Amino acid sequence: MSGGVLVEGMKWCGKTTTAEIAARSALYVSKPDEIKNNLMLADIDPAALLNGDTPRLIDEWQVAPKLWDAARYEIDRRGLAGQFIFTGSSVPVENDSIVHTGTGRFARLRMRTMSLFESGDSIGSVSLKGLFDGEGFATAECSHDLSDVAYLICRGGWPGVLNLDRSDALYQAFEYFDAVVNVDISHVDGVRRSPDRAKRLMRSYARNQGAQVSYSTIRSDIASNDVDSMTEDTIFSYADALRKIFVIEDITAWNPNLRSKSAIRSSDTRYFADPSIAVASLGLGPKDLENDLNTMGLFFETLCVRDLRIYSQAIDGEVYHFRDKTGLEVDAVVHLRNGSYGLIEIKLGGDRLIDEAAGSLKALRDRLDVTKMRSPSFLMVLCAVGKYAFKRSDGVLVVPIGCLKD
Repeated sequence: MSGGVLVEGMKWCGKTTTAEIAARSALYVSKPDEIKNNLMLADIDPAALLNGDTPRLIDEWQVAPKLWDAARYEIDRRGLAGQFIFTGSSVPVENDSIVHTGTGRFARLRMRTMSLFESGDSIGSVSLKGLFDGEGFATAECSHDLSDVAYLICRGGWPGVLNLDRSDALYQAFEYFDAVVNVDISHVDGVRRSPDRAKRLMRSYARNQGAQVSYSTIRSDIASNDVDSMTEDTIFSYADALRKIFVIEDITAWNPNLRSKSAIRSSDTRYFADPSIAVASLGLGPKDLENDLNTMGLFFETLCVRDLRIYSQAIDGEVYHFRDKTGLEVDAVVHLRNGSYGLIEIKLGGDRLIDEAAGSLKALRDRLDVTKMRSPSFLMVLCAVGKYAFKRSDGVLVVPIGCLKD
């Protein structure tokens, strides 16, 4: 067990509230009536701010980066586990002031918005861990219809909306979007950025959810939709700022051993950390998605990727994307540290789309060189609607997202 834990993630995802459950004392670095004194003391005597019952929560530590090295020193000096819980909603600006990475002292944990299982919107009858462990797959029933899923995409996984009525709950993502473009994207590193340009970039990112597009492609998309053009360097700067505040979270390519000589496309796949941000970027609501199923399919994929990341993290896994130069594509590959992996295609539903997805999964499975790697633990079509989670005669699992858990 490590001496400290670093919990990182976007604002409003519940980092502080969750950390307070485990903490026995706390320092809120950016508390308005204390921030000035906290910053002065962090500069003069940072160890003084670390005194308190342990585990001690240091909330929004990136505001005073010198606390990091002070905590690392205290962990070494005390020689005890579970001393500090650091939480942060952005990467610290003053990276040069941090001497030590914290390796061996801090365990790192990415916290995201809530999955459907965590928010009570999935019955959890299909366990991702159970699939990897070889547990039997039982047919299960799911009650979500298309309008339910459209609402869940637009609402997002924000903890603060769960007790609100539907109309009020939908405002959270729009408020978050406004805060990002007007404040957070500039506050993260002190570089003043245009809210209008931030909006244009986020809209383009939303239009390219689930696609392996370059920054030059995003620039072209912005240029075709807006009068004021942005250079590729400017786009990279804005995107990097969004990444530092955990708003966007791209997926890297999976590189398996293949029997074929097909080249694997290694570009990252673009995603927002929560589907509601993508929808808010374009000013859309549930009815808009129901009236445009192609667009809904893109944002449903973002929802599924978010949940898969959460469930995978709980079982020491990562989520990747696969596509080769022949056009064969699989939306998500969940790969565990022990070498096990599962192949997943994401579709809204319908027999034709599910058949096509199953075909892609089987095609990739047949190209894998299983003399050099394991066979996949499962093939799954993760869908938005469907009355049942079931196993097809070809072995492919069909699972509504409202049935899945970690």
